[in-house]
This record gives sequence, structure tokens and C-alpha cells, in this order.
Amino acid sequence: MTEAPSVSRELAEARQGLLRPLLSDAIAIASCDPLGTPPAPLPEESACLSPNAVEKRIREFAAGRAAAHQAMRALNLRPAPILVGPKRAPLWPAGLTGSISHCDSFALAAVGLAETFSGIGIDIEEDTPLSGDLWDSIASATEQGWMAAQPDPGRAGKLLFSAKEAAYKAQYAISGRFFGFSGMELSFDMSAGRFTACFTSDQPPFSGGDSLKGRFAIGSEVIITAVEIPRSELHPC
Repeated sequence: MTEAPSVSRELAEARQGLLRPLLSDAIAIASCDPLGTPPAPLPEESACLSPNAVEKRIREFAAGRAAAHQAMRALNLRPAPILVGPKRAPLWPAGLTGSISHCDSFALAAVGLAETFSGIGIDIEEDTPLSGDLWDSIASATEQGWMAAQPDPGRAGKLLFSAKEAAYKAQYAISGRFFGFSGMELSFDMSAGRFTACFTSDQPPFSGGDSLKGRFAIGSEVIITAVEIPRSELHPC
């Protein structure tokens, strides 16, 4: 792979530091720089890549797996292959649940024990405005009203997008279901750095009206969101 400019150590540490308070201490987190030369994935993981994968995809895939392996080590576990399931969702090794996310300049992973957490979802996005032509596809009328009331509606839209991604990832570990952005409606407590994602319809075992609690952080040129679901725990709206 061709070497590309990488993020500084200080920026990498700052970004990983944004994620740490968003999740329980029992969840291990780690990061990797996709702009440098990420460690090679395990052979079983490399086999999941398309032969026609472009260099950017290869870098991001390798960085995400490297971060997840590092998080496994933090749990005193030997890194195990994380294969690829439907729509490129990670297939976590038995006994683990987790989440991987990357933007152009960074990759993050969070891993926890399945006996403690039913689902984990994280997302990282560049801290840039969401294009107005995407609002209708990701936000309900209520959510768009909230976005419009914020000091920077475009950046609020990017936060909404990221938070929905984190919530969808967390619930997918339980439901195994993919559904559109309209399947959840979010509300935010901006001062507390928290959000609530309410299901708008039944997604078994979740029912319409069930909700997930999440946290977010903005800084170091990125937006980071996270949702964890302790085993068997749901929050009614």
C-alpha cells in the first residue's frame, strides 16, 4: 500500500480520549491510523475483502481490524478473526460483542464481553456539515425541526447521522435487523452530551417505543457517538 500522510500522535490520542468517557470502563477501546500502514488483517479477515477492493477500503478495513485486535488484547484475550456478515457488518468471535467505525483519517473499535453487553455501537464522523439534500433521507420532521433550531444546523445533522449509526449498530447485535433511518427518532441533551434513540416501529425483540441511551463528544475535528446495551436492559421512552 502506498504510504499516505498520517495523523499526529497527539491528535490520535485526543480522538481516542473523546471516546473513552462515552462507554463503560468494562468496554475496551483502541484506535488505528488508516492513513499510515495499518497492521495486516488476520488471513481469515483478508479473505473477506473483495479482490477488487480499492486501496482506501483496504486501509480502512485493516485499521478497523487492528484496532479491534488491540481492544481484545486489552481484555486479556488473543486477537481472533472478525469476519464480515450481511451488508459488511462485523461478525464478532464467540463471547464478544463490539463495534468498529472509521472516517477518512481515523479508525476506532470498542469490544466488550457478550455476557456483560448485548450490543455496542460506535461511530466517528468528520466534524463537517451534513449536506442539506440529505436531511430528508436521515431525519424525521421533528428531527429536522431540532436541527434547524441549532446554531449550526448542518453540523447538528452530522451529529444526528452519527448518533443514528451508533444506535443502529448497537441494536443490530440483538435484532439482526437492518432498517432505514426512519426506524428510530432521536432527541438530544446537548449540554450533557447525551441522546435517546426511540424505535418508531417494532424491530423484534425491540418494540416501538423502546429506546436506547447514547453519548456523544465533539472535538479534534471529529464527532464521536456511542451506545452500549447492558445485557437484557431496555429503556422505555
